[in-house]
Amino acid sequence: MRYVKTLSLLLLSGLAWPAWALDSYRYLHVSIETPWAIFLFLLPIVLSPFILMIILYWRQAIRKAREEEKPQ
Repeated sequence: MRYVKTLSLLLLSGLAWPAWALDSYRYLHVSIETPWAIFLFLLPIVLSPFILMIILYWRQAIRKAREEEKPQ
């Protein structure tokens, strides 16, 4: 099994030419919409912890208010 992995690694490394990496940039169509798309994709990821903190804080505040209202 180790021999097969080594052989396949050698064969695949022979296929990776630096010229292919340079040619791959030709297929990236970067326009003015690209940064906006990245921004809109990352915005919920960045803001979701803050929204979660607000929800949890609000929930804890309601729970404490109910405990204080209970007659002992």
